[in-house]
Amino acid sequence: MPLPHISVMLLLPFIILLLTTAACTALGFLVHRQAVTWTAMAGLIITAASLIPLWDRHLSSFGGALLGDPFGIALSLVILLGALLALLSSLDSAKRSSLSFPEYDLMLLLGVLGSVLLAMAGNLIVLLIGLEIMSLSAYVLATLQASRSSEEAGMKYFLLGAVGSAVLIYGIALVYGATGHFGLSGIAAALGHAAASNLPVLLLGTLMLLVGFGFKVALVPFHQWTPDVYSGSPTLVTLYMSVVIKTAAFAGLIRVFQMALSGVHGWVIPAEVIIALTLILGNFAALREENFKRMLAYSAVAHSGYLALALVAKSSLAEPALIYYLLTYTLMNAGAFAVVAVLQRDDSGVTISDLRGLYSRRPGLAVALAALLASLSGLPPFAGFFGKFVLFSAALQSGFVGLTVIAAVTSMAALFYYLRPAALMFFSEPAQTPQLPAAPRQYSAVAVWVAVGGTLLIGVLPNLVMQLLQRPLT
Repeated sequence: MPLPHISVMLLLPFIILLLTTAACTALGFLVHRQAVTWTAMAGLIITAASLIPLWDRHLSSFGGALLGDPFGIALSLVILLGALLALLSSLDSAKRSSLSFPEYDLMLLLGVLGSVLLAMAGNLIVLLIGLEIMSLSAYVLATLQASRSSEEAGMKYFLLGAVGSAVLIYGIALVYGATGHFGLSGIAAALGHAAASNLPVLLLGTLMLLVGFGFKVALVPFHQWTPDVYSGSPTLVTLYMSVVIKTAAFAGLIRVFQMALSGVHGWVIPAEVIIALTLILGNFAALREENFKRMLAYSAVAHSGYLALALVAKSSLAEPALIYYLLTYTLMNAGAFAVVAVLQRDDSGVTISDLRGLYSRRPGLAVALAALLASLSGLPPFAGFFGKFVLFSAALQSGFVGLTVIAAVTSMAALFYYLRPAALMFFSEPAQTPQLPAAPRQYSAVAVWVAVGGTLLIGVLPNLVMQLLQRPLT
């Protein structure tokens, strides 16, 4: 039996991440935690540098089980960016969150390893391995803090995540049983030859995959864990989960359904219903929240609905739009949670009322948060506007007029809960008990302004990103 082809260049990013994790493990016994964090950040930057030469080379390894196509590389870079912002914020906020120990960095690195593996998976088994590495590290991160809320959040995340994984595994088994392939390209090729007796099994497996991924990306009605886990976990962990986990999970979702299962009839209508419910519930539930972290949690559910438009749109339109929006979302959400990390006194976060008069006390933070909220709401000239525009256009041009209308209407409703905190910051008297840190948070402030600058730059000049994404990505 011939050995499968192995591309060393494609394996290099994973080798660098593993070596970085090993180095951080050893350093954790010898030096202060900040040195471990700087080492982890250096490893992530080197990993990103090793991915750039792979662009447009379409390398593969292990018989197509690992794909180095532009789609996987682009989303891997977005994942690394989100992890870098999380580590940068942790340099001065981890102590307040009682996370100032190297295990935080190690679990985050392992999660990034699983996330990149998921983004580059060309095989359902490799995809499952990446998903489980990513998920297990996230369960540990959610419970790292010695507090009841963190333990409760981690337990809820673990239990519901296990349900999602179980459904996903059953779906993989059924798809394999119907097609005889684990490889995504093999499944796509087998669809045209599937016997009629296999079609019900294939459809059931496809629907189970949709449900399993629905848990991971927080689509309604599989989103129940999101508000409690986001609000109960340490803010730095929530920052990481909201950008890295979401990006990786959507990478896997789009790979499976656009590359392998686009020829299966019967899953599109359930997907449309799920997306519509996600857009409506996510946006309108956020209107009722007073806790800023819980508001951002329901906002994350709503953004999952926007991102899921790429699931039903034509792949040539959906993939560039998805990558651009995930990059934008990573910058916006990471910046918003970094602001929370600066302002909070403990990991319960801040209430919207606590933001009253923030401009009079911290004008820089107020301006930065207002810009990020404006981008999240989809106002120009920020990247959130163009991100929604390309996603809505992809869905509309693919014939999903009703979904596009729902997305546009709920996006207008979202203006209220995004702009209300901004109005309080600038036009209200300071809160009676302002939640401000005792000392400046310089690294978190850098993360915030990197996020604001990136959001503004790719909003004003979207072609900086979109020109790279116009060619075939998978």
